[in-house]
Amino acid sequence: MKRNGYFKKIAAGALALTLVFGATGCGGGSSDSSSESELDALNNYSADHPVTVKVGLTAAIYEDIWDPIRDELAKEGIDIEYVQFSDYALPNEALENGEINITAQQHHAYMENQCEENGWDDLVAIADTFIIAMNLYSDKIDDVSEFKDGDTIAIPNDATNGGRALKLLESAGLIEFKDGTGANPEIADIETYNADIEIVEVNASDTYTVLPDVTAAVINGNYALDAGIEPDEEAIFYEESYDSNAYFCVIGARKDEADCKAYKRIVEAFQSEGTKDIFRNEFKGYFKPAWEYEITE
Repeated sequence: MKRNGYFKKIAAGALALTLVFGATGCGGGSSDSSSESELDALNNYSADHPVTVKVGLTAAIYEDIWDPIRDELAKEGIDIEYVQFSDYALPNEALENGEINITAQQHHAYMENQCEENGWDDLVAIADTFIIAMNLYSDKIDDVSEFKDGDTIAIPNDATNGGRALKLLESAGLIEFKDGTGANPEIADIETYNADIEIVEVNASDTYTVLPDVTAAVINGNYALDAGIEPDEEAIFYEESYDSNAYFCVIGARKDEADCKAYKRIVEAFQSEGTKDIFRNEFKGYFKPAWEYEITE
């Protein structure tokens, strides 16, 4: 596979940073509701009285999207600080614990699953951001018709990304599910393998690194970008349509802070033509503006 130099450069920093909001923002280091003074700061910020907002991310590439937003909002009194985490699960825990102010690394399905599993009822999605393509890649074959008995495919091992990956394999004609399988299938729901393949579950961040050891891998777009994979040249099967907003990425916040003036301004700045230009020019078709996307039936 070819590797794009731009993405090689930014990949080195992926999964290593930590995005943290400053002390004047929401979140005072505990899961307790924000104090009146914190909410007041978020609702009455200005260039003379700035507020710091800590944003949880899981890849360095996200900073390329947020940098222009950060620069724009800094002039208005919203100072955004990045906090990078090495795993999708960690930002939500940090948000729940009051260590950061908002998250911007996950889709609806993942956030809802995490909240249900951990009993977090005070985290909410406040805006749709983007859809990150999840495609099938291989160093060994060029088309899904080339799969044969004994081949292996790596998919993410978390419930929501794993289910999404399995639906992609179904769309590719590699597997068929049992009747009555729900919207988020598991390997146990597979009834038919159209080739006798083995599906291997690994951490989502490792799907690219195991690519040399398997026939193919279903890779989340942010990790593919970090690896420098060119989607238009290298995927052997593409995710192209969605029947719900489950895989639309979101900005997440604590419920009592969801209507903060500062957060609403952040959403407005994100859902802009400038952000769409970054999707088109920098991310080569991996990212799409979720706030404009139509759901297919």
